[in-house]
Amino acid sequence: MSKRYRFFIVLLTVGVCFIFLFPTIRWYFMVPKEDQALALGSREQIKIYASETAQADLLTLVDAARSGGDVPERLSFLTALAKKNNRDAKTAVWDARAVLSSFISRQEALDTIETRYRDNIFKLKDLQKSAVQLGLDLSGGLSIVLQADMGALRERLGRELTDADREDAVNRALEVLNSRIDRFGLTEPVIRRQGADQIYVEIPGAADPERINSIIMGRGSLNFHIVDREAASAFNLYYAANPTTTFDSAGNLIDPSVVSSDVLIRGVYSKDKYGLDEHVRNAYGNLDYTAIKKEIGLDGNHIKSAVVERNNLDGKPEVTFLLDAEGGELFYQLTLKNVGQPLAIVLDDRVKSQATIQTAIRDQVRLTGFDLDEANNIAMTLRTAALPVELEVITQQAIGASMGEDTIRQGLYALLGGLVVVMVFMLIFYKGSGVNAVIAQILNIYLMGSILSAFNFTLTLPSIAGFILTIGMAVDANVIIFERMKEELKLGKRRKAAIDSGFDKAFWAIMDSNITTFIAALFLSQLGSGPIQGFAVSLAIGVFSSVFTALFVSRLIFDFGTDVIGSKTLSVSWAKGVK
Repeated sequence: MSKRYRFFIVLLTVGVCFIFLFPTIRWYFMVPKEDQALALGSREQIKIYASETAQADLLTLVDAARSGGDVPERLSFLTALAKKNNRDAKTAVWDARAVLSSFISRQEALDTIETRYRDNIFKLKDLQKSAVQLGLDLSGGLSIVLQADMGALRERLGRELTDADREDAVNRALEVLNSRIDRFGLTEPVIRRQGADQIYVEIPGAADPERINSIIMGRGSLNFHIVDREAASAFNLYYAANPTTTFDSAGNLIDPSVVSSDVLIRGVYSKDKYGLDEHVRNAYGNLDYTAIKKEIGLDGNHIKSAVVERNNLDGKPEVTFLLDAEGGELFYQLTLKNVGQPLAIVLDDRVKSQATIQTAIRDQVRLTGFDLDEANNIAMTLRTAALPVELEVITQQAIGASMGEDTIRQGLYALLGGLVVVMVFMLIFYKGSGVNAVIAQILNIYLMGSILSAFNFTLTLPSIAGFILTIGMAVDANVIIFERMKEELKLGKRRKAAIDSGFDKAFWAIMDSNITTFIAALFLSQLGSGPIQGFAVSLAIGVFSSVFTALFVSRLIFDFGTDVIGSKTLSVSWAKGVK
């Protein structure tokens, strides 16, 4: 391969790696701490903040308009928006009064300001997801204790539980939780059994409690119920006449006799602008409820696989899942008997969607009415199967970083210190060729950080230890190459011949040592967990990047000095007769 192509590959690699690394650089070094705290909050917290801040800003704008003042600096985006929406208006001065009057109503102005805050925070939230995540020892996280509901399991099985039943239920719940948390992109969790019927979970980073609950508590039990139209209509009339005496504070019917014993009343929900479940209101302005048959038509235990697809007509996401033989037969009989009737899709006792049964369905089912994030969450929950036993959250608390900022700083100092010492040694011991090794070493660290960011790996102290180890391993390849070059120079070869022979003879020695290390790291990453897995992943990344920089980049730098700069000698040793 010519030097031009090799140079182009190096430039392309550096550029691509910068694209991967930039979200991490931006999040940790360019986003203010207060904005990070907002982005790491739950959607409910973001909604409260955006709403309250927008209302305060609107009052400030109104006060400025009354006094004839200018638009506040933080609301300057409203001026640009007002000019854009009122291009034909002959307004010379866009002060607060002119900007406020450009909106149809104050509610429209309020919605515009709130949308601005909401969109900016969600953009930061997406940025954080693209950056390198810090492990539990560096950034803290969530600590959750789950209790297995053996009473519910006993009712479902219809018999008394044996010790083997309890043991099997908790062990299978552990497997499902491990699968779910890993599938949701959360790395290095701690999930272990605690006592006879409890499970302890630690999830690193600023995890969203709502998202974690959907992972842990989601049972994959999307239930299908036939809607009772007559009961729903009668109930809504009753509710409209008795809005304050229909439900108690817990949401239960005060008078259960308003519906028959085989009917359940469930609220109809959809996602709001913040991605939160919002109780839909009907045409009369009342909260919307529907009546469904108590008998479950199908539960999640019969679902074999689930994927998210795009509808060919409108491009909206939909969840498609396949049923096993028993589930297919049950669903076929259900849909066959109720053609023309509405079917409700109930998730966590909330009606998420309703559709009229057009024909009998046996094996493949499509769910619609979800946004993309919710569709992905539902599909992943369904793919990991139903939990064998229901879990209840006993305690859930945020825990701080166990190591603290001082230890984090010490770990980074160790990384940088090791890098500097190695660089100084190479410069002193190998003279001019040491500069080559230093450049390769800096690029090696850059590549490792980029790969870490590209795959959203979690950075822990063991991971930092793995990177420190790879610094020594990376320079080891340069040492082998330089020592080979010394031998060739002692034989009287010139610069180009010594470089060629040095790299050729060192190639397999370098590859053998790095391949064996990579194999060991691969087994550790597959068989280990927690800190061991983090160390193994960082070691594997370091092996890959060090081989690339030592054999590809370093060779390119030497060839550049020979063919472009025109160097005739090779500075690689202090020994006499070797230059």
